[in-house]
Amino acid sequence: MTQVPSSGQIKQHEPPLPRLVLLYRAEIEVASPQFLGRTPAGERRIYPILGGRFDGERLRGRILSGGADWQIVREVAAGSVEMRVEARFTMETHDGALIYVQNQGIRRATPEQVSRMMGGEAVDPATYYFRMTPRFETGDARYDWLNGVMAVASGMRSPECVVYDVYAVE
Repeated sequence: MTQVPSSGQIKQHEPPLPRLVLLYRAEIEVASPQFLGRTPAGERRIYPILGGRFDGERLRGRILSGGADWQIVREVAAGSVEMRVEARFTMETHDGALIYVQNQGIRRATPEQVSRMMGGEAVDPATYYFRMTPRFETGDARYDWLNGVMAVASGMRSPECVVYDVYAVE
């Protein structure tokens, strides 16, 4: 029979507290959305990615055109609109490595904030929730470390582009 550790034994060995280390800031330009209409999951919008850039201590380069952000938008509660993000795109580093990014997340805002953002207005990002979990995939040995990185991101929608800071969870 397995012995359950006492609370004193558990407190001696607590899991380490994770810390966040900034990997890069991304600025992504998107085209006007394609509205597919209301689906069983919610209102489907697709934003083609036109390109962009990213810059950090260990990573910098450009975001290639050709990806997209597939979104489901739905009202989740009175006065709250939730957008489920699923973006996929390729980054090219300053030294030519290609990195595939799959980014899932949630943006929650009021209908008025969403309307202002879609109208090209700046909305204070501290007043709405926009978080993501990017995953990376590359075959380039110089960036193999990214294949094992767990990351989180905090984002904002500016009038010109989508901006987010990506952090490695260590």
